[in-house]
Amino acid sequence: MATVTSADGTTIAYETVGSGPALIVVDGAMCYRGNGPARDLAEALSDEYTVFIYDRRGRGASGDTAPWSADREIEDLAALIEAAGGTAHLVGCSSGAVLAADAANRLDGVGRLALYEPPFIVDDTHPARPDTYVPRTEALIAAGDNGGAVKMFLRHVGVPGVVVWIMSLTPVFGKLKAVAPTLPYDLRILGDTGRGLPLDAARWSQVRAPAIVMDGGKSPRYMRNAAKALSEALPKSEYRTLPGQTHIVKAQVVAPAVKEFLRG
Repeated sequence: MATVTSADGTTIAYETVGSGPALIVVDGAMCYRGNGPARDLAEALSDEYTVFIYDRRGRGASGDTAPWSADREIEDLAALIEAAGGTAHLVGCSSGAVLAADAANRLDGVGRLALYEPPFIVDDTHPARPDTYVPRTEALIAAGDNGGAVKMFLRHVGVPGVVVWIMSLTPVFGKLKAVAPTLPYDLRILGDTGRGLPLDAARWSQVRAPAIVMDGGKSPRYMRNAAKALSEALPKSEYRTLPGQTHIVKAQVVAPAVKEFLRG
């Protein structure tokens, strides 16, 4: 493990695997080096790239200097890109795809941008995210009910109640509870993209990096519509569906598609 210091003094922990051009994996909600798809993706990409996996602030071995803002998370990525030599591809999953796109809109040094299933709601194929959802999540965390915040999030993303109950009895639930205070970070990065309205393309109008936005052929219609919408909002982007896939990232399928795109 190594660390970089972000612009506000926060320590960001990361590690690398492989060799070749630099690539940074940007995790989604509650994921970090010890829990989530980043490690498997890194291994699958390491034969062609030097892959950076890192703990987003507030997770794993990284710090969490208050007050949080999306700008601070972009600064974290800027520090990692500098550590990578000044240029890196970004691969983002779920809400991490949104953070990666926002970073590419602001930062120099982003080579190419590979994004998987940003969790937007851009039409009426799924109920809009309630305006009360973020405040309710923050209230649960402020009250020390991290488990309640995790359960509400899992139900919100469509995990059946009985599965949530079973998960609450497993060791992985403890890992999720530990990073639950970062849930509002991802929700605020998503911003107003859960209203069931078209995306504001101006948000990413300065992205100069070529991009691909991917979705899974078995994912819900609203999720696939969201991916297509982001591909249309990015200035230089293509859209691709991976047959048989869902929102759960399977490195053995996603990594070959990423490699194909990154090779140009």
